[in-house]
Amino acid sequence: LLCENNKSEITNKIDEEIEEINNYVEQVLFYARLDQVSNDFMIRKVNLEETIRNVLARNKKMMIHNGMKVETKNIELSAYTDEKWLEFILNQVIINAIQYRKEKSPEIVIELQEMKENVKLSIKDNGIGINKSEIDRIFDKGFTGTNGRNQKKSTGIGLYLCKRLCEELGMIIEAQSKENEYTNIIITIPRTKKLNEE
Repeated sequence: LLCENNKSEITNKIDEEIEEINNYVEQVLFYARLDQVSNDFMIRKVNLEETIRNVLARNKKMMIHNGMKVETKNIELSAYTDEKWLEFILNQVIINAIQYRKEKSPEIVIELQEMKENVKLSIKDNGIGINKSEIDRIFDKGFTGTNGRNQKKSTGIGLYLCKRLCEELGMIIEAQSKENEYTNIIITIPRTKKLNEE
């Protein structure tokens, strides 16, 4: 409230730091609950557009401050998953896209593709990309890579949590990237309620 009622460059920076702390705290809490996570699942039909817009709204200030443009394509789809956990996963990916952005014209494109049995959710940025030799390790626990060491802010936990949660939810997460050009994180989400039927 103090930051909101006293707008300045300094309070905007404080606001950003608070949001960053919130994200780290959320990571820790989700990590602590990882072994019991399946007890907390509520698999239902989720409006993916609403979920995506919630995550974008949450990161709006950080994206504006960093001059980041966001484009959405064909996001008016639904799929079966846990909304809360999906929001956490998308938030981690968006934060990474902001953190590893290019200085000139940074952009994120979020697109959904409707398949027969699932929906493919793609979050593609035009950032600094990932080294070819490291792409297969980015979901490993504690892996920070060259970019993470250079940024000095990476915990190596965010994408690991995304991978584990996707496995628990019957989703698939994968990455494509070209150094200095782009990173594309693709999440495959079931269109039916298979997880609860097993």
